[in-house]
Amino acid sequence: MDVTNGARDSLAVTLAGPGTIGVVIGIAGLAVVVLLIGSFWWGMRRRDRELPPPRPEEQPHRPDHRTEIRQKDVHGSDRFPEDGRGLSPYELGDRGNEVIPPETDRPRD
Repeated sequence: MDVTNGARDSLAVTLAGPGTIGVVIGIAGLAVVVLLIGSFWWGMRRRDRELPPPRPEEQPHRPDHRTEIRQKDVHGSDRFPEDGRGLSPYELGDRGNEVIPPETDRPRD
């Protein structure tokens, strides 16, 4: 026994009319715009609560002495053969990439 009396079919036809897609896209677009405006507003509120950037006199000062030690990375020989010919790929290997350990430990400044 069908108690809907055909109302379900008429409701489906009413909801799936030709303008329904436009209304759904409009509502979705409006939701995206509201979401973007809300996120922009929320970001501005968060930014207002942050501390201001430091003034020039509050910046850290440069130390009087050097705080880093720069060492030149010494590699193996990277010379070409004396006869002037080019090297083949299988002759290259790891030429020039091996690190040569320092001879002695020098005192640091």
